[in-house]
Amino acid sequence: MASSSENESTENDASSSLIISLFYSNYLRNRLRSFYPFSLSHLLSRFSHLTSPFRSTLHRPHSFPLPLPSNSLHSSPILTKSSSSTVHCVLEDTLQHVFANLHSIQKNLHFWQFRAEGSDARKAYFVVFERGPRAFIDETFKLLLRGRPAQGSSMKNLCQSASDYINERVTVLSSLRCSLATFLAQLYMEIDKIGAELVTDPEDKLPSLLVTIDELFSTLEASIGHLHAMRQSDSSVDGSYSIPLLFEKLPEIDQEGSQWTDCEIKDAISSVYQNLHKLDSYISVLVTKHKKPRKVTQYWIRYTCGAVGLSACSVWLLRHSSLMGSSDLDNWVQEAKDSTVGFFKDHVEQPLLSIRDELFETFRKRHQGIMDHEEVQLTSDSLHRMLLAFSEQTKGQKFPENASDHEMLEIVMARYEKELAHPIQNLLSGELARALLIQVQKLKLDTETAMLELNQILRANEINFAILAALPAFFLSLLLMMLVRAWFKKDTKAEGRGRIARIQRRLLVVEVEKRVMQYQNYVEQGLEKDAQCMFGLILYSLDRLYHSVKRHAEASGEWQCLRQDIIDLARPGLQTEYKLTVTSRMERVYDCLLPSMKRQ
Repeated sequence: MASSSENESTENDASSSLIISLFYSNYLRNRLRSFYPFSLSHLLSRFSHLTSPFRSTLHRPHSFPLPLPSNSLHSSPILTKSSSSTVHCVLEDTLQHVFANLHSIQKNLHFWQFRAEGSDARKAYFVVFERGPRAFIDETFKLLLRGRPAQGSSMKNLCQSASDYINERVTVLSSLRCSLATFLAQLYMEIDKIGAELVTDPEDKLPSLLVTIDELFSTLEASIGHLHAMRQSDSSVDGSYSIPLLFEKLPEIDQEGSQWTDCEIKDAISSVYQNLHKLDSYISVLVTKHKKPRKVTQYWIRYTCGAVGLSACSVWLLRHSSLMGSSDLDNWVQEAKDSTVGFFKDHVEQPLLSIRDELFETFRKRHQGIMDHEEVQLTSDSLHRMLLAFSEQTKGQKFPENASDHEMLEIVMARYEKELAHPIQNLLSGELARALLIQVQKLKLDTETAMLELNQILRANEINFAILAALPAFFLSLLLMMLVRAWFKKDTKAEGRGRIARIQRRLLVVEVEKRVMQYQNYVEQGLEKDAQCMFGLILYSLDRLYHSVKRHAEASGEWQCLRQDIIDLARPGLQTEYKLTVTSRMERVYDCLLPSMKRQ
């Protein structure tokens, strides 16, 4: 119990120090902003994402399109005014802050939802073994403290505690996501409602829009405050809600736009940016306290075993090194070097040289082939003359020079069979010896002809043999290229260029389609708050899809059409049937969303 209280006090101190540091950093930033004109304040606000604890890697230069009339950002000369530019900057920054916060929440919520879907044993394993060595020691101590008689109830309590631990984080992050999504939906609907007036007359609409944003911040504060009050009494995440969120309020100003001075408008815009930074800081604290464990924390047992094994290997290598007076390590290094050099020569250098010789020394090999063919031709001519002389002597008649070797060979064989009747007598005084010599010459011709053909076959396949010898090095190079390609494409993210990235982009379209249908169901059931929350999640999914497909669609030349489809899906007043038709068309038409097999 003492160790548990110490852990709680340590966590409270760490949480309090983190919140206090964030609070005073925002205070100092606001004080510095007050010493500079509005333009510099706005510039600091535009680049304030660099100081956010978790937004530095999420900032994207291109924001999700505002629900304004088509081509208004490019064709309307009114937008060159500073007031219109200020309106767009405020709205884009607000949407971008909310999208970034939603993305941070969604990443951690997805992790805890995946854990919540697992079995009780898997949850208990996570709580004990995947939260770091400190949690492992604490949970093990609790199990041992209860003893063997209560082993069954201890495991049951452990599973229940693990479920509560995971479900609490799912509940807090889900509530926080719903609050932000509702804020996003209400703001987006308000912009869509007055979009045309913002383009034509931004000066008159800016004060009322700032008042609306201030009211939305108040609603968001009440929603998060409700979450604070609900979880403050019973929470395993100590210190998460020790300081409530307090947004800046607009000063008492007449709501008529004509009575707003430039100074009042600047103060109101500054208040909006201060609220955005407060929201970032507060949500960063909540997400930090409810975030998923880092990879090092989850796999600390594997890393510990790896470190122990690496240490043992290092000690073993040290014993065999020259530092301990042993030459084993030097000998192994030399053997490895020789093996590598030998492998390179046998499977890379020699095959490449053989292929080079085969490709660039054709004429030399052709000359050698001609010489071999001439030798065979000399043997053939000698045999022809021998057959011709034997046939003329045997038949007693003159044969033409072009007489067939086959016919004359039949004469030789007939004479040979006749001479074999008295082999000893004919060997000394007959034609048997001469016939035998002719057959030896024929055998020599056949052998040379066969060797010439075999040599031609081997020469023709030299490049094949060289390629076979180079196959091991080729496969190693191919494996290395695949690893480099996977790293270059970053296939694990939706912005990548590989097959997995395409699947993730298609899943984003499916996610948008499902949420559109859920939104329509909530509207039909009269659940206004749930419908607004779902519409905000639709906008979040469309923002992710927008930034995932932009680069690929621009490369394929289909970005204009795809961008318009995404904007149509975000319009609140568009019919659900048309939105479902758009999502179906997106999955079938656009190249960056097609499966890999259909692209071929």
